Amino acid sequence: MAMSVGSGGGDEKPMSEINTTPLVDVMLVLLIIFLIAIPVVVQTIDLKLPKVAFEVTTTKPENVSLSVTNDASGVCQVYWNLTRVDSNELLDRAVAKLKSDIEKAGGVANLKPEDLPEVHIRGDVNTPWRCVAGAIYNMQLAGFPKVGFISQPDPGSIKVQRL
Repeated sequence: MAMSVGSGGGDEKPMSEINTTPLVDVMLVLLIIFLIAIPVVVQTIDLKLPKVAFEVTTTKPENVSLSVTNDASGVCQVYWNLTRVDSNELLDRAVAKLKSDIEKAGGVANLKPEDLPEVHIRGDVNTPWRCVAGAIYNMQLAGFPKVGFISQPDPGSIKVQRL
């Protein structure tokens, strides 16, 4: 590091240049401190997020198919197969369906969780979430343990397995 003391010609003028060397030294020290301190401050939690893949839906006759949409005025419309139902009718039909399936199996003791019917919900893209959530709530309130969504995959995203 060099420092200019003055000119050799005898002119004694004050120097107008700023010595930036100490400023650079301070900045480098602060950079090193921040590089060491930031990873200590940032805390992360290891999570295993689910892998989303399109699965082929096994359609069983006892499964319930719901379609959820809304009309132009924003009113939620829920269809059980092709029949439009309101919230109370949906709950009543779901309870009746589950009771009849349990009776067909010979009671709750003879029924395994995989034997219970599933609910498959098709929701329109423009449907507000409150409409879909209401259908999910009613079906879970009725006792259906499995509620799933039916979606349309992007073209070419499903690989067909040939046997």
